[in-house]
Amino acid sequence: MNTISMVDHKPSQKLHPLSLLAQAKSRQISGCLHVSSNAGVWSIYLDQGELIYASSSIDRFERLDRHLRQLSRQVINLVSPVRVQVRLLFESAPEMRSKISSDYRALCWLVEQQHLTSAQAAGLIEELAKEVIESFLLVQEGSYELIEKEKFDEFPSFYRLDLRPLVEFCQERLRQQRVAKPLVPSPSNRPDFVAQKRGTQASTVINLSPGDSSAAVAAANKKDRPPENVSLKATYTIVCVDDSPTVLQAINSFLDDTSFAIVMVNDPVRALMQVVRSKPDLVLLDVEMPNLDGYELCSLLRRHPTFRNTPIIMVTGNTGFIDRAKAKLVGASGYLTKPFTQSDLLKIVFKHLSC
Repeated sequence: MNTISMVDHKPSQKLHPLSLLAQAKSRQISGCLHVSSNAGVWSIYLDQGELIYASSSIDRFERLDRHLRQLSRQVINLVSPVRVQVRLLFESAPEMRSKISSDYRALCWLVEQQHLTSAQAAGLIEELAKEVIESFLLVQEGSYELIEKEKFDEFPSFYRLDLRPLVEFCQERLRQQRVAKPLVPSPSNRPDFVAQKRGTQASTVINLSPGDSSAAVAAANKKDRPPENVSLKATYTIVCVDDSPTVLQAINSFLDDTSFAIVMVNDPVRALMQVVRSKPDLVLLDVEMPNLDGYELCSLLRRHPTFRNTPIIMVTGNTGFIDRAKAKLVGASGYLTKPFTQSDLLKIVFKHLSC
């Protein structure tokens, strides 16, 4: 390993990311360049001046999941339950002594479990690196240190990227964004980047008061994750019953995956026949609807022999004890309270699908 010191002893100073990467390349540095700023933390893993992996703390698993979702269009093994399991296992896991970032450990796990091949992991690493290095080039102030490579030697290396063309690519993309600033926002203006700087998280939330038909974007609590033991059925049919088209579209977006076939019903009176036709694996049922409320509809479904054991989740802004007791009395399987995040929805969906 090259022993040239890159350790910064000051708490914070003016940084030149391009210069740091140029030094790493020219000196053939091996180790993890760990950079901290007010905006976030960047970890750039190097071997003889070539990039092994790049990560940042700014919505780390949102970024990984976004790329895995894109990759799932070509890789049939990356079904939604697998991606949920990855987040459960690694997103809130404590950092290991090896100093390897949790998203890289998640990627290694996907390869070990044969959900990804080494070649697919390599392509994913390159796409992630472009996004991370692009945001890193915008850092102006912070501190840095070099963590010795020996501390993470036990982890496999799927790919080695030449830093020079990678940095040139990111520089060119940033230049194009500056030229087309009104049309293409720079990484520092992306919702995930801005939200982190403001101390919030950029997850979409369905934030509705009882009877409200509008959806709002708010900060999300990412601590609760779907359960680890989920079944891997090819496609689940889910019927969503709500008189608000906005809410239906939001839930449809949250469950936008090839693992789900979503049937949206905005008329509670016709919902019973639609459920009978669809024979769903799970029903998401709004409580407060005109003409026929969710409790009545749930009771009717439970009287039908086909749906005595079908999971029915009541979705409502009512959080009182009486409301929950009433849901239990009519045979509801679960109770999802508004506002909720995508993670909240996936957690309760997979909890009941895996029963």
